Amino acid sequence: MSPGKLAVFTFLVGLACALSTGCGGSSSHTNAAPNPTNPVAQSGNNVAPISVNSGPAGSYVDGAFVSVTVCIPGTSTCQTISDVLVDTGSTGLRLLSSALTISLVQQNSAAGTPVVECLPFLNTYTWGPVQSADVQIAGEKAGSVPVQVLSDTDFTVPAGCKNLGLTSADTLPALGANGILGVGLFAQDCGSACSLAGSTNPGLYYECPASGCQVIAEGLTQQVQNPVALFASDNNGVIIELPAVSAPAATLTGSLVFGIGTQSNNALGTATVYTPNASGNLTTTYKGASYNTSFIDSGSNGYFFLDSTITGLTDCGSAESGFYCPSSITNISATNQGSNGASGTVNISVANAATLFSQNDSVFSDLGGPAPNMFDFGLPFFFGRNVFTAIEGKSTTGGTGPYWAY
Repeated sequence: MSPGKLAVFTFLVGLACALSTGCGGSSSHTNAAPNPTNPVAQSGNNVAPISVNSGPAGSYVDGAFVSVTVCIPGTSTCQTISDVLVDTGSTGLRLLSSALTISLVQQNSAAGTPVVECLPFLNTYTWGPVQSADVQIAGEKAGSVPVQVLSDTDFTVPAGCKNLGLTSADTLPALGANGILGVGLFAQDCGSACSLAGSTNPGLYYECPASGCQVIAEGLTQQVQNPVALFASDNNGVIIELPAVSAPAATLTGSLVFGIGTQSNNALGTATVYTPNASGNLTTTYKGASYNTSFIDSGSNGYFFLDSTITGLTDCGSAESGFYCPSSITNISATNQGSNGASGTVNISVANAATLFSQNDSVFSDLGGPAPNMFDFGLPFFFGRNVFTAIEGKSTTGGTGPYWAY
């Protein structure tokens, strides 16, 4: 594996999705702009610049980064943290402890002991205390937002977190970013399940006295929040706007736009709305088979779908573990369907990952890898599209969230 060229999946384990495709091999490259006329907003109080680059560790591929300012609540003691990964596949702001130079306010349980969270992603987990910060991105602000500060050393990682079989993402080499800005479909990172005591609680939140950490129920407002949902305005969702990519590049610039239909620069326009089912999934079909674990996730750094026995694509093996290495560019046609009945075809291409990485670039439109029984439309899906993510319960010009639209 090339240094740092990791297959990154950020979609939360507790959520699911679905997608269908027809596949065929070809030596021609067909991953042109899905809609090259889509404008990229350049300015506005609700527009934050996005940069796709190699990240703060210098080894990331297909990662979209933004700067986030956090402040000690109610004060002017603030810090702007660059290179925070923009992730529509998760909820909540998570910052590396090593990236913070200010001390945020610790959240405590009813017993007065620190609250800490273990959040599983598809192939990693984050562990660290829940703290409170005022959050500003572009001209948008939210006060006293519960965020997670990532650290394996501030509190001992409990067995319930270690035994997930995942690897920790709490360091810069592991995460490849200074944090994650989760701007997905949901307002909280767990929801009602974590607010209940007993066996139905998934065990994400802990209180950690000196004697050791124990699972607790965490109320909705105390959970790590989607900061966008707490903005005073432009709080019903986000748009990721990135230009099309016709060839590998070192960097790419675009915009993270807050709000859907709230200003002249965030209109839904002709985008098609795809509503997820109750589990947060889309539905699709591939070679006559349906898959109900697919999603649109800017935090994943490629198209990840099925396995080589179904796709016919060659796994890279140990050289570039987690990616596909077909002998020639392979074109794939996928039909997405929402629970609202909307459907549409998505054309993607998959190139040889080893060949791509040998070019020492960071932006690839045709990077892909295996992910059994699912489709993960990662950052390459966003190139040349304006992709809308509407937050649950929020009213928009396309209906009430949650939904994706493009």
